[in-house]
Amino acid sequence: MPNAEKLAKKQLYFDKLIELVENEPTCLIVNVDHVGSSQLQQVRIELRGKATVLMGKNTMIRTALRKRFEETGDEGLERLMNVMRGNIGFIFVKDGHVDLVRKVIASYVVPAAAKVGAISPCDVELPPGPCGLDPAQTGFFQALNIATKIVKGAIEIVNTVQLINKGDKVGPSAVALLNKLNIKPFEYGINLVMVYQAGSVFDAKVLDITDEVLTEKFMVGVGNVAALGREIGIPTEAGLPHMFKNAFKNVAALVSDIDFTFKEVEIVKAYLADPSAFASAAPAAAASAAPAAAAPAAAQVEEEEEEEMDFDLFG
Repeated sequence: MPNAEKLAKKQLYFDKLIELVENEPTCLIVNVDHVGSSQLQQVRIELRGKATVLMGKNTMIRTALRKRFEETGDEGLERLMNVMRGNIGFIFVKDGHVDLVRKVIASYVVPAAAKVGAISPCDVELPPGPCGLDPAQTGFFQALNIATKIVKGAIEIVNTVQLINKGDKVGPSAVALLNKLNIKPFEYGINLVMVYQAGSVFDAKVLDITDEVLTEKFMVGVGNVAALGREIGIPTEAGLPHMFKNAFKNVAALVSDIDFTFKEVEIVKAYLADPSAFASAAPAAAASAAPAAAAPAAAQVEEEEEEEMDFDLFG
């Protein structure tokens, strides 16, 4: 009976995983190293109704995905199965809530003490100054080659010390010293690493691409298409505005020399007939817009002239 119950629970998990993978539009693949169950529960509560958090053993996840891949031949499931390495879980997100989910998982970060053998996610420094330990604890600093001095019956660190480098394994001496100083140097939370969408797995950095960046890159591509079409003489939708513009220039150039006109070219012919009328408009507007700025400038010139007159040798 216990074996039957285990098999039934396992099958329920398989069915739930496959149902979410195939029906939810976006799946965020997250790393949950050093994340506690209470922390995960808080995230689940915060995302209720907007996303589904699903964790499980990698062997079970790969087994479920492999069986479904053998049934359907969906290559997306194979891609997802290949990235199941390490302490990985899923957050299945409903439409329009990806940014909210990222904000929530980034907010649930808790400080943590250093553990022996753990890989440091950041640099750990000890600032100079008193550390609150009595002189009997100098052995810890000596083991780490940290220069100290005794000031008013307490240990004081002389210089800033790089205790742990990012990516290094944490040693027992460093852990003992940090614990004595009551320092929790690390922060752990749910780390978004990849995204599964429409059968493809890609890095989570693509979520940082904004609409402005996409629009800019799209317009660069449109410009390239227009330039290529103009160069080889093939009309394209991107190049048509440029073609019409150049055609109008040719028509305007032709009409300017003959006794024929139409509405669109009237302003061109008026400019050719009297360019001074158009040239005087801009200076007039500029002069009326900055009379106040001209007055201080004139006053400054007058002051400079007066100063020059005061020091005139022949005055």
